[in-house]
Amino acid sequence: MEETSAISRRTLLGSGGLAVLGATLAGCAPSPATPVADAASPGRSVSPFGARQAGVARPRTPQAHLLVAVLDLDGDPGEVLAGIGDSIGALTAGEHPALSGIAPGDLTVTVGVGPRLMAEADPDGPGSQQLPAFRREQLDERHHGGDVVIQVCASDPLVPPLALAGVLADAPSLTERWRQRGMRGPSEHVRDGHSAARNVLGFVDGIAVPVTPEEQRASVWIDGGVASGGSIVVVRRMEIDVAAFRRLALADQEAIVGRERAGSAPLSGGGIADDVDLQAKTPDGRYRIPLDAHVRRAHPRPAGVPLMLRRSYSMDDPLGLLFVSFQADIGTFVRTMERMSEADALLDFTVTTATGAFLVLPGFDAQHPLGSTIFGAS
Repeated sequence: MEETSAISRRTLLGSGGLAVLGATLAGCAPSPATPVADAASPGRSVSPFGARQAGVARPRTPQAHLLVAVLDLDGDPGEVLAGIGDSIGALTAGEHPALSGIAPGDLTVTVGVGPRLMAEADPDGPGSQQLPAFRREQLDERHHGGDVVIQVCASDPLVPPLALAGVLADAPSLTERWRQRGMRGPSEHVRDGHSAARNVLGFVDGIAVPVTPEEQRASVWIDGGVASGGSIVVVRRMEIDVAAFRRLALADQEAIVGRERAGSAPLSGGGIADDVDLQAKTPDGRYRIPLDAHVRRAHPRPAGVPLMLRRSYSMDDPLGLLFVSFQADIGTFVRTMERMSEADALLDFTVTTATGAFLVLPGFDAQHPLGSTIFGAS
């Protein structure tokens, strides 16, 4: 193992641990040597290579621990991003000195670039738009925007901070703005191929998301152009007044969310996997799901948008939620958030203290460095 943290592409591609590259060049399906982690196999390795980056739709069940860092970039984006891809390959293969003998397990590292870089590369392209301001935000310059986002996920809580440290040691032209760690509790079954975890309020979070490849192609992945295979990720650090929410009676909590807390069924009836019925009423004519309930205000149908793929994590410092969503078009998030800002009762318990939107770069492999479709290879 090299004792220096600067790992060249030549060293990376020559290492025996990356022999699986050849089997993954045609797409994002990993080779038999690198099985995708899922609900039945936590901790198994996840190939970083393919047409799409890992850490969005694979592994299918999100890992328990996440670390997000937002950074500024001073240098040539193509060169820096290609180097980050080299670091990711070495880290996931267990061949990077940053892990110091700790197994990477199901480590995934997902990289996106912000509006400044994208506007310079393609002013009208995906990822070139800044997020507008929304209600219940307290943001300063440091905690809004940014050039690069790095999302690091793993089942082992030791792995994300060490892996991020390795990436940053290899990329000295990156300057950190802010970082946030998050965690997920045990997953609860929603439907075949999908499970979700409870958040700090005690409610299951991320029930309605695109699960099948067809659903994800329709709403998550960018199709066509130099960003094909990428996505738009929105990251928001939301502090939640959990104590105030918990002081409410259970019925009031459920009315704010629009679901039962115990079984997670929508208040309109049915089970956890059933779509909410926004028109369902009680015998006396009241909507079963209140007009300001979160599931009503965030529902994609009234906003006229597709589903977002949400992989949100709970936080303990500060207490709240690290909201992470992936969508093919930033308008999906913006229109949803506009509706929520109008009358979502859950927002009254939250303050967003950091936010940003980024283009998740298309996938990469030995012949196609990270970011090369947009910024060119170094």
